[in-house]
Parts: sequence; structure tokens; C-alpha cells
Amino acid sequence: MRIVFFGTPDFAINSLQSLLNHSDYEVIAVVTQPDKRRGRGNQMIASPVKELALKYNLPVWQPVRIKKDKDTIELLHKSHADVFVVVAYGQILSKKILNMPKLGCINVHGSILPEYRGAAPIQWSIYDGKPETGITTMLMDEGMDTGDMLLKAYSSIELFTNVEELSLKLAQQGADLLIETLTKLEAKEIQPIPQNNDLATYARLIEKADYQINWHQSALQIHNQIRAFYPHCITTFRSQILKITQSIPLTEIDRLNLPSNLSKLSPFLQDIDNLSGEIGEIVKTIKNFGFIVQTGAGLLLILEVQLAGKKLQSAWNFINGSHLKIGEKLS
Repeated sequence: MRIVFFGTPDFAINSLQSLLNHSDYEVIAVVTQPDKRRGRGNQMIASPVKELALKYNLPVWQPVRIKKDKDTIELLHKSHADVFVVVAYGQILSKKILNMPKLGCINVHGSILPEYRGAAPIQWSIYDGKPETGITTMLMDEGMDTGDMLLKAYSSIELFTNVEELSLKLAQQGADLLIETLTKLEAKEIQPIPQNNDLATYARLIEKADYQINWHQSALQIHNQIRAFYPHCITTFRSQILKITQSIPLTEIDRLNLPSNLSKLSPFLQDIDNLSGEIGEIVKTIKNFGFIVQTGAGLLLILEVQLAGKKLQSAWNFINGSHLKIGEKLS
């Protein structure tokens, strides 16, 4: 099976690697986003998919706008591919491109469709506190993740899983489901299923404003925000930007289900029902762990932070280094 692979970020790497490892598939070219300037040196950086493709000496095409790029469209037409595989590419394909391969264009999407169509399904599923997500493969059409569904694979979302951890898990799950989808599609063992548009939800692009913590929200909602947008969520401490990267919402049910590495916390949480303060106020510190903040509903234990210009550190080290005092506020 001749395949052109479309993809850009780390999430797409597992799928491309699985195709390259499989003797039944020939990846004849890779389409990815143009190199971008990043980092302090403002150097041009290739996408993770491009880096992998170059290791295998594959042709790499990087149109700025694929719908308008006549050269890329001509290359795609001349490729005579059996299928285009699309995994987090980052651009919408035109009807002309979608109709080129004889088996169609297969998309690996990081949610259980029709929920969380769009650019950031993994982040928003965590943010919304969903207990489960997964991967859907589908036949692409001109809409935003609206095509007929092929196969699904489900995955639980644990309370302390952040977006990086879940993305790694789903990336491998997506790669496995892709191979199964291509095998069954060629053998005509899949019946595409239309999506129910009435059940559709959308995972919009993430904006910088989404990283700002609002302490008037509940402890659970802030915790979900921190792990959904890891490691970017910020607050203000002593007029400086402070990133918060790990937390625990101290509700009764969550205290009973602490992960094993945090089980030693339990004795320190016996009296927290007596704690209270103003919104954003630090009401308690716990030796070797961190500090507790009053939110709009419940208490939030902060375990890991990063002060602007400093390295990531445990909240306990931050307490000692900053001489943090109970009664100070985050805003």
C-alpha cells in the first residue's frame, strides 16, 4: 500500500514510525508544516515528523498553505498513493486533495468522535474533567473532523494524568489503531459510520488567556486546568509570574484516592477541613510537599512550580527559597 503521510507534532511520530516498520506499507512522501523559528536563538526548527522522515530519506513537502500550493498538489497527484494518512497535520485539505487516493484520506483523531472535534481534543478533555477519551480513525471530508468514523479505541483519564502523559499514551494507541484500520479497510472489513452532528463538541485552539489561573474557580477545575495545559498555567506571586505545574485538589474523594507516591500525605490532611482563607490565600504549608491555596470551592495543594527566570522545582523547595509565609496571596 502506497502512503503519503501528513503530520507535524510529536503526537504523529508513533503513527509514522508504525507505518515505516510495517512491511505491507510504503511511505512514499511526508507532508508537514514549514520549519519555524523557536527558542532563544530564534533558529529554524523542523517539525518532529520532518526529523523522522529525513532519517529514512523520505521526500518531505512543506507547503505554507497546502490548498493554494500548486507544486505540492501536483506532487500529490503524481504520487499515485493508495491512501493519505493524516495525523495532527495542522492544515485543512481541499476536496481536490481528499479525492486523490483511491482508498481516501484516513485521519487519526485524539478523541472519541463526535466529541472534541478540532485542534486540541486531548487538552480540552482533561480540562473538562472527562474520565475517558480515546482515538477515532475516520474517512476525511471537507469539514473539521466531520467524516465517517472507522474504528475507535478507548482510554481512561486518571485524575493526576497531565496532557503530556495522556498524549504519549494516545499517540501509541493511535498508531496501533491506524494499522488495524488500514488492514481492515483494504480487506473491506469496515463499514464507515456517519457522525451524529447533534452530539458534536469542539476543541478550539488554545490561547494564552487559557493559561491564566482564576482562583475563584473550584480546586478541581484549577487542577484540571493545570494538567490540561501543562506546563504553562500561571499565577502571580509577589508581582512575579509563577507557573504551577502539579497540584492535588483536596476534596474528600480525592484524599481517599491518592496515588501511591503521595500516600505519605494522608496524615497531614487530617485537619484541613478546619482551614479556610480568602480566595488565592496560602493557608498551610506541608513539609516536603508544598503549600495549600484557598480556591473558590475547596483547597488546592501545590506540589511543583516555576518562578519566572528560574528552574522548575518542588513547591517545598520554593517555600524555603522564597521564605513563603502563610497568609500570602496568589493573584
